[in-house]
Amino acid sequence: MTLFELLYFLGYSIKKGYVAMNQKRLPHQVISIGNITLGGTGKTPATIALAGEAKQRGFRPCILTRGYKGKAKGPCFVSRGEGPLLSADEAGDEAVLMAEKLRDIPVVKGKNRYEAGMFSLSSLPSALQPDMFLLDDGFQHWALFRNKDIVLIDSSVPFGNRKMLPLGTLREPVKEIRRADIIVITKTPSHPSPSRGEGKGGGDSHHPKIESLIKEIKTYNPDVPIFLAEHSPEAFITAKGKTFSLEQAKGKMVFAFCGIGNPHSFRETLLSAGLQIKGFLAYRDHHRYSAGDMQSIKDNAERTESEWIVTTEKDIMRLRSFSMPENLVSLAIEFTVDGRFYDEVFS
Repeated sequence: MTLFELLYFLGYSIKKGYVAMNQKRLPHQVISIGNITLGGTGKTPATIALAGEAKQRGFRPCILTRGYKGKAKGPCFVSRGEGPLLSADEAGDEAVLMAEKLRDIPVVKGKNRYEAGMFSLSSLPSALQPDMFLLDDGFQHWALFRNKDIVLIDSSVPFGNRKMLPLGTLREPVKEIRRADIIVITKTPSHPSPSRGEGKGGGDSHHPKIESLIKEIKTYNPDVPIFLAEHSPEAFITAKGKTFSLEQAKGKMVFAFCGIGNPHSFRETLLSAGLQIKGFLAYRDHHRYSAGDMQSIKDNAERTESEWIVTTEKDIMRLRSFSMPENLVSLAIEFTVDGRFYDEVFS
């Protein structure tokens, strides 16, 4: 551990100890979806899928989110279940995307998630009164008690360079996955997930890299259920809502850009969908686009004679204040996982 990592870890440990001493509980079950690295594990599609499944199983979930980089002071509604009430500038792109995708499921923004949860209980009508809270990006939110902690690990870059902030992407030491109640290895090829028993040492054979990752996870958390999940391309959608199937998109010459945690993963997904990438721009995660950025993207698309300009759903949320070209589309992503995962979560 370097000096910079040590200083970060000391600050992290002091904060964790102080906040955990004053931890509060909401009056209903709290399920957290988080990770131990900065961005890129696919939390937003996973949270959307989990919320939808909770609704299907008869629960009334409410999503509690920090609303990263959103300027609105919480607690406040990003959605009451009828679509976004705030812009990405006010609520953060991830929160607005969840509000866009999930109807009849409220999304509440607040730095203090306990206050956000209590705000939802005091403000929502009886038909939308939550009986379960989904805590977006909550693995390090010590201030709130969670009944279950789901941790997502990106199979392509599980722990980054294995260094903690500020030299790497780890928010805390890898060994802290021992606190997880359920682990999901994301962005894996399509195949069966390890069951609870297989997570202990047997079962189907997987890619050697996945096998090695499962083995390492078990050294820290030997009894944790482990599931494999895909983040699969679903369709391409224009700013006006027109949808193009994957078959219609195949072979298109595109200029792509994004401002997400793992731009390489986005690029690979486009290639797997059969698109021809003529140019690619990667911005910082949660980049706030300017008019100059938008013009540069258009110019690059024209220069490369691209038919489409392609970005992510989260990036589109940050572009709505601009006049967007008609050939700009976003890639909708579907989170797919073995159904036993949901049985484990809601058991």
